[in-house]
Amino acid sequence: MHVAGRIEDYALIGDMQTAALVCRDGTVDWLCLPRFDSHAVFAGLLGTEEHGFWRLGPAFPAGSQPPAADRRRYRGDSLVLEAEWDTPRGTVRVIDFMPPRDGAPQLVRIVEGVSGRVPMRSALRMRFSYGWVVPWVHRVDTRTVAVAGPDSVWLDTEADTYGKDLTTYSDFTVGPGDRIAFTISWQPSHREPPALPEPEVALEATEAFWREWVEHCTYHGPYRDAVVRSLITLKALTYAPTGGIVAAPTTSLPEEIGGVRNWDYRFTWLRDAAITLSSLLRTGYREEARAWREWLLRAVAGDPENLQIMYGIAGERELAEAELTWLPGFENSQPVRIGNGAAGQVQLDVYGEVTEALHLAHMTGLARNDYASILQLKLIRYLEEHWDEPDEGIWEVRGPRRHFVHSKVMAWVAVDRTVKLIESGDVDGPLDRWRELRDEIHRDVCERGYDAERNTFTQSYGSKELDASLLLIPQMGFLPPDDKRVIGTIEAIQRELSTEDGFVMRYPTAGEDAGVDGLEGDEGAFLACSFWLADDLAMIGRVDEARRLFEKLLALRNDLGLLSEEWDSGNQRLVGNFPQAFSHVPLIDTALRLTASGAYGG
Repeated sequence: MHVAGRIEDYALIGDMQTAALVCRDGTVDWLCLPRFDSHAVFAGLLGTEEHGFWRLGPAFPAGSQPPAADRRRYRGDSLVLEAEWDTPRGTVRVIDFMPPRDGAPQLVRIVEGVSGRVPMRSALRMRFSYGWVVPWVHRVDTRTVAVAGPDSVWLDTEADTYGKDLTTYSDFTVGPGDRIAFTISWQPSHREPPALPEPEVALEATEAFWREWVEHCTYHGPYRDAVVRSLITLKALTYAPTGGIVAAPTTSLPEEIGGVRNWDYRFTWLRDAAITLSSLLRTGYREEARAWREWLLRAVAGDPENLQIMYGIAGERELAEAELTWLPGFENSQPVRIGNGAAGQVQLDVYGEVTEALHLAHMTGLARNDYASILQLKLIRYLEEHWDEPDEGIWEVRGPRRHFVHSKVMAWVAVDRTVKLIESGDVDGPLDRWRELRDEIHRDVCERGYDAERNTFTQSYGSKELDASLLLIPQMGFLPPDDKRVIGTIEAIQRELSTEDGFVMRYPTAGEDAGVDGLEGDEGAFLACSFWLADDLAMIGRVDEARRLFEKLLALRNDLGLLSEEWDSGNQRLVGNFPQAFSHVPLIDTALRLTASGAYGG
C-alpha cells in the first residue's frame, strides 16, 4: 500500500497547462485536469489511495510499501523524468513526461527493461473532484475510459488490463530493450474520444522542446545547472495559453506539518508573476515576459482601481475559498482549501511590483506596448490617493490591516519607476507632482517605519517587530546598501528572525505582534527571504558570507533541484506548496548577483 511521501520525495512533470507530482516509488499522487486549477483526478497527496493515484513500478508483495526507485533524474535540461529500480530479478526504468500540447492533455509513462526480467504492475485509480467522485470506468474498443460528469480520462496501453476494487491494473514483465507505454488523456466527456497517442513520437518531441527552450538561456555563470533547473520549473508553472504564471501547482501542502496554514497556490499572484518576469528577462526569455505583460493587461483591463493581488490563470477574478472536508490533508494537515480568500485583500506593494516589472521590460527593450504605459500611469494616479492607507501587506495577513513598511517602500518604487518613465520622454505625466509624492513617501517611511534606538526598520508603523521583506529596501533602491539604516536592518533580521541553521523567518509568530497574521500555529523558514538575505549580504560587501548562505540554500533542494515554499529546520524537511515559483526566482537572482559581485571569481 502506497503512502504519500515527504514533499521532497516528489518530482514535477508538466505540459505548461497543468502538472503532475510523481513520488520516488513511481506513484502519481497529484494531477489536475485539464488545467492547473481544475479539480484533481489524483488527490492521494492530500489523502490516501482512496482519493486517486497511479503507481507504475516493480511488483511488490500485497500489504507492503512499494519500493522507492534507486535512482532518478531529469533527462538533461528537460522535464522528462527517468526513474530506475534495481530488483533481485533485474533493472527497470520508467520514463514519465507530459508532452507540450495543442490538444488533449496527456501523461505518458514508458516502461523500459534494462537487464534481467522484471515483473511490473500498473495500478490506476482515478477519482474526480479531488477524490470525491468515483467515475464510470468501461472499455471502448481497446481503450479504457473513466467518465464523471463533464470529464473523461482515457487510458491507452498495449499491455493487458483488468479491473479490481475500483482500480485498473496491468501486470506484465519486461526484459532488456522491452518498451511498454501507458498514456492517459483528458477530454470533455461529451466530445469524441481523443486521438490515439504516439508515446515514442511524443517523447522525442518533448525532449526537443525543452532542449530548444533551454538554448535561449543567456546565463553561463557558476551554478548554471541550478539556475537552468529553476528556469525550467518557472516555465513549467506558466500557463501557455495565456502567459499567466501559477505560484505553485499544488494546494494545501502545509507550512507547518499538522497545522492550519494550508493555502491554494494554483493562481497567478501579480507579485510572484512580476518577479518571475524579471528573472526571465535577465536570463534571455523575452517571449515569456511579453506573454506575461499581455496577460497582465487583459487581467487588469480598464479597472486599475480594483486591482486584485491575484487572478485565475486566464485572468478570472472570482477565486472563492472553500474547504474539502473529505480530504484528511497532507500528513493530517487540515483544512484542505481550494480557492483563495486573499484575492479580495488590499496589498499596496503589488503596485510597486507590477510597475517594477513593466519598468524592467521597458529598460530591456521589450517591444513597446502603449497600453502598458497608460496602465502604469493609471496605477500611480490610484496610488497617489491611497498609498497612506493600511493594508494586509506582502504576507497576506488575516489579522487587522496595518501600515506595513514594505508596502510603503513598494509604493515609493511604483512612483519612482514612473517618474523615470516620464523623464525618459516616452510618456507624459505630472512630473513635478510625482517627484514630490516620491519624496513624501520616502520621508514618511524613514520617519515612521524606522526605529532609531535599535537602528532598524520595523514591520509596520509603531511596531517593534521585524519583517524579512525589509531586506528588499536596498534591492529596490530605496536606500543605498551602505546606509547605516540598511546595514542595521540586515543585522537585526539576522539576529531576530534567523533559525539556528541560518535561514530566515518571514516575521515573528510569537511575541508582541504574534497575532499579526490572524492564524494559529507556526511555520518554517521562508526560502525566498533567505535568498534575499544572501543578496543583501553581497550588496554590503559580505560576499563570502553571502556565498556560504546561498550554497546552504542550494543544499535544501531535493535530488531533482526543486524547492518548496519553506524549510522546517526542526524536522529538516521541505514544507509548503511545491515546487514554489517564489523560491526558484530568488535562487536565480542570487546566482546572478553573486556572479556579478565576483563571489566566484567571475
